[in-house]
Amino acid sequence: MNIPDELFEALNKQVTAEHQAALIYTQLSYDLDRLSFPGMSSWMAVQASEERVHASKIADHIIARGGKVELGTVELPFLAVKTPLDAFNYALEHEQQVSEMIRNLTRVADEVKDLDSRALVNWFLSEQIEEEDTVSEIIDQVKLVGEDGSGLLRIDTALGARGTSS
Repeated sequence: MNIPDELFEALNKQVTAEHQAALIYTQLSYDLDRLSFPGMSSWMAVQASEERVHASKIADHIIARGGKVELGTVELPFLAVKTPLDAFNYALEHEQQVSEMIRNLTRVADEVKDLDSRALVNWFLSEQIEEEDTVSEIIDQVKLVGEDGSGLLRIDTALGARGTSS
């Protein structure tokens, strides 16, 4: 069940990218907490946990197929968060980057004809559609309320209700 070298490298890069995503969401959580939006902060913290689960899912696949997980260097971009909209725009931008990485992972798996990774990459393709859609909806809502404090607080409360079950 060896993984072809090109796919093995792409999978390992994706594990690192998922950890990077977790750290970005963690930073956004801190920034939103600093801005006194505890619900949005909590939502980002749950996202960070979900990204770590994604990293584990890929790592488990590598290990189950006899490979070694090789984490790369994680670099974080500077995030100048001054508003909730800033935070969610950064989140969407990063999800779009991850989506492209997943599409590339799928292309590599197809090129090397690795059918054993198909279920994994298909799951991630669907997951990324959901991730981008969710963040886009939040951005739309934040834009809709604009600077209205009560509207932002309602969104904050709704996002805080997400908890750890998502």
